[in-house]
Parts: sequence; structure tokens; C-alpha cells
Amino acid sequence: MAVREAAAGLPGPGRDEEAALLFESAHYRHESRWLLPVSPRCCLACALELLPEPGVSLVRKKHVLSGFRDALMKHASLVVQLVAQDQKVCIHFISMLFGLLCNVEDGSITDLCIEVLIQLTTQLKLEQTIHCLLDECHKELCSMPSMRGSLATLTLLGKLVDAVPALADKLVMEHGDLMEHLLRGLVYPNEGVQASVCYLYGKLYSSPVAAEMLLGHFREKLCPLFLSTMDGAHTKELQINCLGLLKQLLKYDLFMSMLMNKSALVESAESVEGPPGETPLPLVLKKLLLSRDETLQVASAQCITAVLVHSPAKHALAFIHADIPEFLFEHLSSSSEVLVWSCYNCLILLAEEPLFFSKCHTVYGIESVVRSLQESLRMNNTELHKQGLLLFAEILTRQPEEIKLFTSSAMCRDAGRALREAVSSPVLEVAAEALKAISAFLRKDHQSALPVLYKELQALVKAMLSRCADLSQTPLNWRPLGHASNRNSERAILRRGKFLLNTLEGFRNACRLAMEFQREPSAQENPFTAPSAEKEDTLEAFSEFLLSACDSLCIPMVMRYWEQATHPAVMEVFLSVLHSLFVIVPHMKEKFSKKLAASSFIRLALELKARFCSGLSHSALNQVCSSFLYYMCISLLSAPEKTGPPSQEELSAVSELLQHGLPQISSRGPESLALLSDRQYVEEAARQRQYCILLLFYLAYIHEDRFVSKTKLFMAVQSFLLSLQDQGERPPLLVFRASVCLLATCQDKDGTLDEAVVGAIRKFLEDTPDLHRVYTHHPLLLRLFLLHPELMRRFGHRVLELWFSWEESSCEELDGVPSAGQPTLPASVAALFHILRSSPSILLILLDLICSSPVDIARRVLIVLKTFLRRNEDVQVGGLIRGHFLMILQHLLMEHGSSPSGASGNLPLLLNLLSLVQLRNESEQELDSMAMNLLHQVSKLCGTCSPADSDILQPSFNFLYCSLHQTTLGSQRRAAAVLLSSTALIELLEKMLALTWAEEGSPRTGLLCSAWLLTASFSAQQHKGSLQVHQTLSVELDQVLKALSVLKRKAALLSALQQNFSSALVALLPSGAQSPPAPEDTVLAPLGTSQVLSLVIGLQNLLVQKDPLLSHACVGCLEALLDYVHARSPHVALHVACQPWNRFLMFTLLEAGENSFFKPEILRLMTLFVRFQSSSILSQEVGHVLQGAASTDLSTLPGSTLQALHGFFLQVQSMGLLTDHSVAQTLQASLESLSPRASLAQPALQDMLCLGGVSVSLSHIRD
Repeated sequence: MAVREAAAGLPGPGRDEEAALLFESAHYRHESRWLLPVSPRCCLACALELLPEPGVSLVRKKHVLSGFRDALMKHASLVVQLVAQDQKVCIHFISMLFGLLCNVEDGSITDLCIEVLIQLTTQLKLEQTIHCLLDECHKELCSMPSMRGSLATLTLLGKLVDAVPALADKLVMEHGDLMEHLLRGLVYPNEGVQASVCYLYGKLYSSPVAAEMLLGHFREKLCPLFLSTMDGAHTKELQINCLGLLKQLLKYDLFMSMLMNKSALVESAESVEGPPGETPLPLVLKKLLLSRDETLQVASAQCITAVLVHSPAKHALAFIHADIPEFLFEHLSSSSEVLVWSCYNCLILLAEEPLFFSKCHTVYGIESVVRSLQESLRMNNTELHKQGLLLFAEILTRQPEEIKLFTSSAMCRDAGRALREAVSSPVLEVAAEALKAISAFLRKDHQSALPVLYKELQALVKAMLSRCADLSQTPLNWRPLGHASNRNSERAILRRGKFLLNTLEGFRNACRLAMEFQREPSAQENPFTAPSAEKEDTLEAFSEFLLSACDSLCIPMVMRYWEQATHPAVMEVFLSVLHSLFVIVPHMKEKFSKKLAASSFIRLALELKARFCSGLSHSALNQVCSSFLYYMCISLLSAPEKTGPPSQEELSAVSELLQHGLPQISSRGPESLALLSDRQYVEEAARQRQYCILLLFYLAYIHEDRFVSKTKLFMAVQSFLLSLQDQGERPPLLVFRASVCLLATCQDKDGTLDEAVVGAIRKFLEDTPDLHRVYTHHPLLLRLFLLHPELMRRFGHRVLELWFSWEESSCEELDGVPSAGQPTLPASVAALFHILRSSPSILLILLDLICSSPVDIARRVLIVLKTFLRRNEDVQVGGLIRGHFLMILQHLLMEHGSSPSGASGNLPLLLNLLSLVQLRNESEQELDSMAMNLLHQVSKLCGTCSPADSDILQPSFNFLYCSLHQTTLGSQRRAAAVLLSSTALIELLEKMLALTWAEEGSPRTGLLCSAWLLTASFSAQQHKGSLQVHQTLSVELDQVLKALSVLKRKAALLSALQQNFSSALVALLPSGAQSPPAPEDTVLAPLGTSQVLSLVIGLQNLLVQKDPLLSHACVGCLEALLDYVHARSPHVALHVACQPWNRFLMFTLLEAGENSFFKPEILRLMTLFVRFQSSSILSQEVGHVLQGAASTDLSTLPGSTLQALHGFFLQVQSMGLLTDHSVAQTLQASLESLSPRASLAQPALQDMLCLGGVSVSLSHIRD
């Protein structure tokens, strides 16, 4: 050979190791071009001579092959160049290697030969070398009498086709007869050979072209042989290669069908065995699935999956009859993620067959699924999480209702907790799969194991909603139009929409679950809860949670998404959820409806219908929107806030109207207004739509959702009412009420209705049985009726009565405010006051209401009128009210004669109002004929009453008292004459005064005070005007003296005593059991000396209390008493005035402060003592007052003090007590400046107060 030439020795290090790769006896003859230039220094020529040499040991040959393989791996290109120098040498080298492969039985050398041949073939990429190798293999297999030595050749062929896939087609086309030899190998009783054959078949069938050509071969010969081989395989190598071939075959429908048909499975589960000598594929795979080798288990599950992928409905039965699902469920407890994943896939496909459920495989395996899901969620394999959740969702979805999946509440709890953990996953895809499983889990038949764990369900729903809320709050990065991140944001919004949709579907199923459990008494609450325990785990609590969760989580999420994108499916599910909540929590539906209406949900539903539901598109969304609007409208109309509930008949009519009309509405706001404004002849269907639209606008407006122009709506409603009138139609009462309310709320502040519209409203109202059926409690509706004369005259009385029937809380609030207080008025009352100021004649209607309404309504009217008159003193309505009241009172007296108190239960309220009007009158006002007539009628009314009629007498006495003190002197005399002429009134007063000491502390104490004040006023006016007395009053003196020590409100009694000591009207009578008076007491009759002293002591005791009003009355009474005594017995008067205790009294009164003597009552008392020559006792106090007055700026003192000080100075001066010359000059100057000031300092007569329900004139008490 050309290569046998001398060669130089090997230089460099490592020569000893590399020398072993050379054939020393022949290498010197070889050319250097056959020597690899890098380490390891292999010589191709040496290898060609050494390897076939029989005398070379197998170890040496193995070492050469190993070195050549290493060189080929490290320096592939150099080795390829080395081998490819000469094609003949190359082919010879390959043939030599193949010969070595076939002739050597050493497995390690065989493996090296195969490896080198494969590498050389793939690296050389020469057709001729490949053909050469294939031919050699073909010859070898054909020349073998048996398959005993075919293992190496078959292995080489398999690996060669694996390395060069294109050879599969060539092998089948050009060496087709090899298939017969492969069949021989498959039946050869050597599993190594069988494994090689299966491996080669697997590579051949991996090529679609080759597989198609081998179709007949497989059908006729290979299929049964392969199944029996796989069934009888014992070594792992054969089992794996069989499964590998099976996987390739299962990629094709035809091969898969042949294998399954060949399995000859029977229909029933009792007989799954095939014909004798054949084993069905499902049983073969089941056998491998039951092996303890994880690899075989995974491969078996994958093959089952590969069969089912083609047609689960066709082939799942065979595997189910083989009980394979049972073992797949058991393998879910494996720690191998690949095996669990494979079992998940297989079970998902088996779940498409109903028999999978009817044979109760899921009942058996559900616990394994839940446990596997819990374990897998602890791993980081998100694909495993998704697949497990997908399987769980499929089982939950497809499980028949009649077969209970969860046999205990504990299993149900574990499943819920696993789903809760899954939905909380930060991986969106995992959470999305969990949502689908939760939606399927929330089914009644899955939760029917008692007790129902509502708290667990609540936690699951909350976790689901929270995960969706977290996603919806993640910010999106928007960039300029067309930017790539914008497209990402759009995709993110779509993902959010899908996630939100799945969440809402789950929530809807939770709501449906609550609805279904409402019909199950056993599911209402946990039957195992102790009676004393707090019952939180109940259906009611769960239902309320759903409502709360919808309010706090669902609604914000959906509205946030609505701002970003429009997804009809999302809104459809969302509105169906809202619809179901009306049923789930019936006791909260009213509040829920109002909140939805106030949150613009009427507008939202109408926008959805207008946007998506025109024509026949989105019919499901249209139905859901219509149902939602229907239930919300019925709920709002059934329990209105500010109007009476409609009758069942009215509600039924509107219910039918809404059910038919709402689905037909798909117009936007302007289009709806145009339909409502149509004045042309309106057909019945269009009229129904008008009714529905108007009700929707009404409910939206009263809940502050004003999504159309107020002015345009006002005009549209007017046109609507005129259209009804033109066509002679009568709208349903609820529709008419809505129309009137909208007119009132949409009317401009200063605008008025067209007369034609007012006429239409009047006509409709006249046909209404009762106004309360169309009344809505709103200030603007009140304004509408009261500011249009035609409506006020006809309906004002009833409207105001209805208005007050709704104002209980506002009136109670006003009633609790003190008279002097001016708090903020309730809005409704402030609106009424504004109307009253603009039209005072409405007060007459209010007065009629007090007279004719039920007592509770009349009382509210009185409270409001009192407040109005108190706050609006500039509004002169006294004459208007008095004139109307006079007519009412005359009518009552004429109708009921001597017992008008029984004529009307509201008479006391009318009298209260009259006394209030009189109380706010200006003083010094002449009493006209109407006032005198009213005074006469009230006195006449009092004369017909008994002392027990305190509710009538108290306001009447207040009115009479005010009338006497709030007019001119001439009118006072005339009024007093009128009242004194009423003997019945005087007799009543006598009876009242006699009750003073009998009813101390009774509720009528105020009335008794009024009786004493009125008596004092009569006595004073009679004394001043010398009026004729037609009837005298008799009072027992001892009882009066006793009353001074125990009676409360003594000021009224003292004011009466100021006149009664010498009054022609009041006679003080001695006690009936009293002994004959002493001679010195005769001149004081009816008083005695001891009674005078007792009276003085009692008055002094009252003065020490330092009550200003009481002190004034006491001083006035002392003045009158001493005047009376002095006129009859001067020495007794002087004796009383000079008593030593008077000094102690003055000391007590003056210790209140440095300038306490400047109090008017103290100055008047000192003036009285000075007048009766007791200055010797009070010399220090007199001097103190004189010194203080001289050093005080008198201009700073109030008028009452100046008046009292002026009297004191005059009295001191007249008594000659000004001995100090400097003081006398100072006082003289003070008197000169004080006299004109004191005359101007007369107290104003506008001093009438109402104290504890009793009218009191301060000037009357003081003077």
C-alpha cells in the first residue's frame, strides 16, 4: 500500500502513551499525512493494519479505538480531513470497523465501534460511506441464519437512523426486505435483540414518509407481534424501547386506531380481556403503569394521553373499563413532578367521558387530587399548578349532580383551602385557572355535605375578589400613540377583563349557591353549633357578606375597568350578580337599591342597552339589563323614601308595564327625551316606553343621578302630560306621581308652569281618589302646589297636611329648641318658611290645619308656626291670624254653646298660637274692634270652662294677660271693663285662686300663676280706672300668708297682693275659726297686727333669696302693705319699719358686691325704710349709698336703676338727711342732671316674657 512508507519517530512529550496508538512494526512505513498532527497522535494507517490483525489483543484494539474516538471528538475536522484524503481508504476503514463490530463479541469494543462509525458517518456526510455502511448491514442481516448475532448490527442501524433521520426513508425504500429480518428479531427470544428492533422501528416510524410506506407492514405483521412483545417485556430496556415505538405510532391516527382495534376491548367493564393470545393495549399500559419504575409510569401515562388526544370519546371507555383512572389517581401522590404532570394530562382527557364519573372514579380520587394540588402548590412549577387546577376544574364542572363528590365537610374544607391558596398565587395564569375551579366548586351539590362551612366559603370568595382587586389596581404604563408598550397595555387590559370576567362568574355562582340554600332548611346554619354560641357560620351571615363584598370590592373593580375598556360579557355577568343580590338579602334590598340608584346605576344600565343592545344584538345583555332595572325600580317604588308605599294594585300595574317596556328601550338620553316629548298621536307600545322612561328618569333624579338636562327634562314632562290630556288618557298613578315630582324638581327657581300644564295637573288630581297616592315629600313639590294659585286653592290644604305628616323629626327638633335659641333650621322647614314669607296667606291654611287635622299633625303645624313667627318678627300676620281665629272661635261657640272644649281637640293648639301672636305684638297699640271682639270671645270661652280645662285656660289666660299689658292706657281700661263684666270669668278666677294652696306642686301651677297675674291686672286696672265691679273675688287671708312660705312662683301671688289690700275687686277674708279681733286691730281689718308682722317676715325671707323678679314683687308688696297700714295706724307702720332685723336684712342684701346697692329693688327698699323714718337704724347704709352715688358716673347706670335712685334721693332730701354740705352740693348737681334723665328712663312696655308657659310682664311685676 501507498501508506506503507518509513516514518520518523514521534518527538515531544507523551511519546509513551501515544506510541500505544501506533502499530510499531509497520508505522515506519506510513506517510506522515496519515498521522494526526495534534494529540492524541493517531495514525490512520496503523489503525487499518492493527485492528484487523488477529494477533493483536482486544485490549490493544480497544485502546486504539478509544484514542481514535477521543481524537474524533476533540478534533473532528482534522480527523475528517485525515480520513477523507482517499475515498477508498475511507470506505475500507468503515468496512473494517463494521467487520470488527460483527466479529468481536466484547460489548465494550462493540459500543466503541458503533460510536466511531456513527461519528464518522455524521461528520463525513458522504453518501457513498452511508450507502456502504447500509449495504454492509443489509448483507450481514441477510446472511445470518438466525438473529443470534444481529444485536450489534441492529443497534448500529437504530443509532445511525437516529443520527441521520433521513436514512429512515432510504432504508425503507431501498432495503425494504430488512423489515422481514426485523420481524425475525422481534420474535427472537432475546430481549436485547427485541429492544434493538423496537428502537430501530421507533426511528423508522418517526418519519412520516417511512411510516406511510410501512402502513401495510404494520397492519399485517407488526401490530399483533408488537403488542405481544410489549406485554411480555421484562427488561427495562425493552419496555422503554417498546414505549418509544408506541409513542411514535400513536402520533398517527391510523396506527393508533389499529392498535386500539386490535386490542378488541369488550363494551362492559366485567370483561376487559381480549382474544386468547392477545393482550389489549390498555391492559399492557396498565401493567407498565403499575410497575415500580417511575420512567415506565411516566411513559405509560404519556402513551395513554397520546391515545386519548386523538379521540377521548372513542377510546376513553377502554381505559376506564381497565380501571386505569384508579391508578392514575394513586400516582398523584408521587414526588415526581413529571409523573404527576403526566397523570394530570391523562385524567383531564378521561374526564371528557361520562363513564369516568358514573363509575365513581372521581369520588375515589378527589381526595388524591386535592392533596396533590396542595403539594404541588408548594413547588415552583407553575405549569404543574395550572394543569392540576385544570383537572380539578374539569372534575368539579363535569361531576353529575346526583353523585356527591365530597362525602364530608372536611374534604370540602380542604378543597376550598387549596383553591384559596391557588387563587392567591402571584402568577396570573395560575390564579386564572384557580378562578375557573372556584367557579365550578361553588355548586350546591359540591357544598351539600353538612354542615355547610359558610365561613370557609366566605374566606374563599374573599380571596378570589382580593386577588382580582390587586390586579385591577396595578398601574398601566401608557405611552404615546403607536408605542409598543401601549400595545402591551392593551393586552394587559384584555387580560384583566378576562380575569375580571372569571372572578365575576365565580361570585355569581356564590350568589346562586346562597339562593339555592335558601330553599334548604337544613343548610340555613350549622346544626352542630351550640345554642349559646354566636351563630356566625350561617347562610344569613354568608349572604350579608356577599352583599358587603359586592359593595366594597366587585362594584369598584367593575367600574374601574369600565373606565378603561368596554366588555359586554363582563357587564352582563356583573349585572346578573347585582340582580341576584336583590333576592339573596331581601331585608337589605331597599337600602341596596337606593345606593345603586344614587351611584348612577340606572344611567349605567341605560348606557349599556343603548351601546350594545340595539336591534337583536347582545340579547342576553339586554335581558340582564332589563331584569336588573326592573328589580331595582320595583324595590325603589315599593319602599319610597318620601312618599307612601303604593297599593298592591298600583305596583302590579307598574310591574307589568316595566316587564314589557324595559326590554324595548335601547335609546340614549337625548333620544329618550325626544320620545317623551312627542306630541303626535302616541301608540300604546310607544306610550308604555314613555311610561318606563319617565319612571327611570324619576328614580334617577330623586337619587341625585341627573344624567339629562334639567331644562330639557322639564319641557319633555310638560309635553308628556299635555299629550296625555290631548288623547284623553289617564296615566298610572305612580307614573303621574313621577311626572309631578319631576316637574317640581326640574322647575327653575323663579319659573312657573304653563297654565295648560297646571290645568292638566289639576284635572288629573281631581280624578285621583286621594292626593297621598301621588304625593312625594319634597320642598320643591310643596312650592309647586303653594305658589300656583289654582293648585293652592284646590289642593293646598291637603298637600300641607301631607307635608306635616312627614315632618315629625323636624318638628320635634324645633320643639326642643329654647325660645331664645336660633339654631339652623332643617332644610325642609327653611323651604316652607321661604314660601310663607312670599305668600303669608298660606298661614290661613295652616290655621285651618291646626283646627281640623289630627292632634299630632296640628301640633307639628303649631310648632312650625311658632318658630316662623318667632324668627320673622317683621312679617305682620297678627291681624290676619286673629281675624281668622275669631271666625273659628265664633263658629265653635255657636255650634257647641256651653261646652266648646269638647268641640275640637285642637282648640288648645289654636289658643296657643293666638297667645303667641299676641305675645309678639308691639306695645302701645290700640285695640281695634276685632281685638275687643276676640277678647270678649276668649273671656266667654274661659267662662264656660272648669279649672280642670288647663290646656284651654293656660293659653287663654296668657292671651288675656298680654292683651291687657300690651296696649295703650285707654285700651287697657276698655279691655279691663270688658273682662270685668264677665261674671263667669271672675267666678272661674275665684275657683282657681282657691286651688292655690290645695294643689301645690301640681302640673297646674303655671295656670294658677296666670290666674293670680290676671287677678292682679284686673285689680290694678279697676283701681286706676275706678271701673265697675260686677262680681268680687274672695280670698282667705290665712291661706295667703301660708302660701308665701310654701308656694313656688310667689311673684304672681305678690303682684296680686300689691293691690288686694285695698282692692274693690278682691276681698281678703279672715279665717272662719278666728277669734274676735283686739280693739287695736279693728282699724287694720281685715288684717291684724300679728298678720302684718307675719307678712313682713315672710316678705323679708323671700328678699333674702335675691331672685330679681321675686325681689321686685316683694318690695312692691311691702310698699303696698306699709301704705295700707300707715293709712289706718301710722304707729304700727313706723313700728314695722323700725324693726332691728331690717338692718340685718339690708346687710344681707348688700354683701353681694361693692355696688350692690345700685340694684333697683334694693334702692326701692331703702327708700321705703327712709320714708318711714328708720334711717336711724340704716344710717350707715344711707351714708354709704350717698357717698357711692356722689362718686359714680350716673350715665353708665341702666334706666330702672336711675329711676329708683332718683326716688331715693328725693326721699332722703325730703326727710332732711343731707347734713354733709359737700355731699348735699354733689347730690344737688346730680339731681339736676338726673331728673330729666330719670324721666326719660321709663322702662319700655315691650317687656312681655313667657316663663314656663306663663306670660309675665316685667313692668307689671316691678311696678
